[in-house]
Amino acid sequence: REEKKLFQRQLAEALEIDTPMYCKIERGSRPIKRSQVVILAKFLSIDETELLTLWLADKVLEVLEGEKKLAEKTLKIVNKNI
Repeated sequence: REEKKLFQRQLAEALEIDTPMYCKIERGSRPIKRSQVVILAKFLSIDETELLTLWLADKVLEVLEGEKKLAEKTLKIVNKNI
């Protein structure tokens, strides 16, 4: 956003949310929805697949947080079943 010299209010408008809500998403204190990631990718001219992959990786890390002993084994099982 900053590289493209866009204001938070512009992205909030694109997502059809208020600016304070967008600020929370940007700070990481509120999760972003998949549909919003798609909108942001288009708005910022970023590869949608790449952005969704990063979003999903964050979701997986969030679920595995605090489960260090189980995380590696769990990811191997998931990878095997994909």
